[in-house]
Amino acid sequence: MFGLRAIATAALLGLAAVGSARADGFETLTLKDGQRITGEVVAEKADSVFVDLGHDLVRIPRDQISRRAKGEEGASGSPSIAAAAESSGFFTSAVLRAMPVKELVAKFGEAVVSIETPSSKGSGFLINDEGYAITNAHVIEGETRVSAILYLNSSGGLSRRRIDDVEIVALNPFFDLALLKLPFPADLKPSHVVLGNGEDVNTGDTVFAVGNPLGLERSVTQGIVSNRSRNLEGQLYIQTDTAINPGNSGGPLFNLRGEVVGVTSRGARADMADNLGFAIPVAYVKDFLRHREAFAYDKTNPNSGYRYLDPPRRVRSEKPEGLTARDASR
Repeated sequence: MFGLRAIATAALLGLAAVGSARADGFETLTLKDGQRITGEVVAEKADSVFVDLGHDLVRIPRDQISRRAKGEEGASGSPSIAAAAESSGFFTSAVLRAMPVKELVAKFGEAVVSIETPSSKGSGFLINDEGYAITNAHVIEGETRVSAILYLNSSGGLSRRRIDDVEIVALNPFFDLALLKLPFPADLKPSHVVLGNGEDVNTGDTVFAVGNPLGLERSVTQGIVSNRSRNLEGQLYIQTDTAINPGNSGGPLFNLRGEVVGVTSRGARADMADNLGFAIPVAYVKDFLRHREAFAYDKTNPNSGYRYLDPPRRVRSEKPEGLTARDASR
C-alpha cells in the first residue's frame, strides 16, 4: 500500500491516470553516470519513473536509467557498497524539481552552517540527519577545536544554535574536503541537503551559494556557471561568477532544483579580478564520502592522507669496453 502522501502527490501530478503504480517495495535504480537511487517506485510513465525517497518525490527520465533492481541490490545481485551508503541515509542523491531561489533557501538554508575555529571562520553543510557535514579542508587545517553555528527556523525567524566539540572524521587535503560530525542533542533535528548529479551541470546554468562571506552570516549570492570543468593545478573546478569571498569556503553551491552541485572553495582577490569564483564538483564530494575510511582523520597526524615517495632514479653505468652502444643498452 502506498502512503497517503505518496498517493496525494501522484494524484496532483496527474500520474494516477497515466502511470501504472507499483506497490512491490523498494527498488535501486542505477543511473548511467554510476549513481544509485533507492526508494519506492510509486508511478511510471512512458518516459519517466517516479520514486518516493521518503522526503521528496522525484522524476527520473527512463533514458538515464541503466539498471533496476529490487531492494538495495547492486549490479552483481549482491548488496552494493555505494547503494548501501546512499540508501542508508549517509547522504541523499536525487533529482528534485525546480523552485524559485527564495523557496530553495527557505527549504535547504537550515542545512548550511558556520564553521568556526580559534583562527578562522568558514561555511559547511549537513549531509544527513546524524550531524555529518562537509566543509573545506583548509577551513580547519591545523585545528583541533572546531565549533559550528546552526541557523534554525523558528516562529520568530532564525535562531542561532552553537555546537561545540565538533569531530573531524575524515580529511582529504588534496581535494580540499573535510567531513565533520556535529554532536547533536536529542532535541535537534535540522534539515540536510541533497547532492546533485555533476553531469547535469552545464555552462550558463544558474547557481547560487549560501554561506558566511567575511563573517556576514546567512548570505545568499547568485550567478551562473562560467565553465563546468576548469583545470586548476591538476584538479577540476566549477567556475562561476557567483560572488565567493573568504568565509564562503566550504559552503554549498546549489542549482535551481536545490541540489548541491559543488563546494565553494576559491575566489579571486578583489584587486585582481571580479566575478571569479570556483567550486569543487559534487562528484569529488561523493567519492570522498563513499571512501571516507581511506581518509579517516588521525589526531596524531593532522596531515592524514597519501604521500608519494619520489620514484628511484636510473643510475648511469659506464659502458664496458668492447661493447657497442646497442649491446650496452640491453
